[in-house]
Amino acid sequence: MLNLYVYRFIMETKLTLRLKKRTIEKAKSYAHLHNVSLSKMVETYFDSISQAKTKETEITPLVESLSGVIQLDKDRDYKSEYSNYLIEKYK
Repeated sequence: MLNLYVYRFIMETKLTLRLKKRTIEKAKSYAHLHNVSLSKMVETYFDSISQAKTKETEITPLVESLSGVIQLDKDRDYKSEYSNYLIEKYK
């Protein structure tokens, strides 16, 4: 029987950051409390902000099936009506 192993090679590069000493101390404390390295924290943060910009909101099948169900009047001012409702509610 032949076992196939797939190796994922990750190229790591060193990065130097200049931060305030107090910021570094707080980050180290946070990392220690959460049992994670500073490098991993920074990597995770960079990954999250770079993915947030490219990620599109997914429309679930339920929401897609409901779109277009309600027919609204074109002449009705729903924003104004909702505003008036809120004014009355919180008097």
